Amino acid sequence: MPSLFNIGSYKVYFWANENNEPIHVHISKGQPSPGSTKIWLTKNGGCILANNNSRIPQKELSELMEVISAQFFVICSAWKNFFVVDEIKFYC
Repeated sequence: MPSLFNIGSYKVYFWANENNEPIHVHISKGQPSPGSTKIWLTKNGGCILANNNSRIPQKELSELMEVISAQFFVICSAWKNFFVVDEIKFYC
């Protein structure tokens, strides 16, 4: 599972073997975990909360989502490279 970047004490990453789903990232504090918060990326460069399993406080979650939106092209490029796909499937 590749780690993309850190935002403060939060790690933003992909889980391997999830390329059959629309593009998304996971966020957790410290070590990555299967029950982490999941954020879908959208075609227009935004993002949507899929779940907040990590129970990140709303204010922090909003800030994290702003950074994820700002890193849209970096995340898309990393997704294509990691999952070796030409086209990305988006949630919406």
